[in-house]
Amino acid sequence: MAPKPTPPAQPDDAPESYVGLPAEGAEQQARERGWTTVRSLPPGAIITMEYLAGRLNFEVQGDTVTRCWPG
Repeated sequence: MAPKPTPPAQPDDAPESYVGLPAEGAEQQARERGWTTVRSLPPGAIITMEYLAGRLNFEVQGDTVTRCWPG
């Protein structure tokens, strides 16, 4: 039987700290902190819910991050 895969560790970061930041600056900061993928989405966007380790999702309204979650 094959061993269970071990997903890579997430960056030691607090996603809620991005809420209220300008989207462009938040994306740059997230990449500097080790997130490999940063996805900016409009409010209410229809997205797939597969979990991707190392990805940080931003909900952006105007130019401001209003919600943030990993995966």
